[in-house]
Amino acid sequence: MRLLMIVTDGFEDIEAIGTLAILRRANLDVTFASLNGSEATGRYGVSVKNLVDVHTVNFDDYDMLIIPGGPEYIVEEKDPFFLSMVKYFANKDKYIAAICAGPTILGHLGLLKNKKYTCFTSMNEDFDGTYLDQYVVIDDKLITARSCAASIDFGLAIVKVLLGDEKLEILKKSIYYEHN
Repeated sequence: MRLLMIVTDGFEDIEAIGTLAILRRANLDVTFASLNGSEATGRYGVSVKNLVDVHTVNFDDYDMLIIPGGPEYIVEEKDPFFLSMVKYFANKDKYIAAICAGPTILGHLGLLKNKKYTCFTSMNEDFDGTYLDQYVVIDDKLITARSCAASIDFGLAIVKVLLGDEKLEILKKSIYYEHN
């Protein structure tokens, strides 16, 4: 399984870096990519370098798209390339995982219609799906999470979906995760 995580300036640091760390601890192959070349600066000034330029990526090589939240969603939602990438993953019936403000992009594209989902509560609109007041919601190939506080649970949900319960439990024990 190959995963593609996309960020641009303004990404929510915890949602991107925390999720990335959980996924890599599970030995998942995650490409950390940027909409603006090989760098991105998070919401709180953390600069990340040596990212893959998403414009050079072949989407067919990936099984999942991961969209962290943060103020970056405003830029992403106006970027035709980004939107076409999200639609490509959806149309190819690939996994999509989004946290906090990320699911609102999916909602505006109609991808939450008839789906169970969560997002940053104040950003929930009528997306023609079922909003659940939970940290993480899994609906088939869609994984959504509420906020930065759910970052670990979000990463663990991705591990569960892609690698199963046995690998999930091994990972949880390795990081002393005891939350239910």
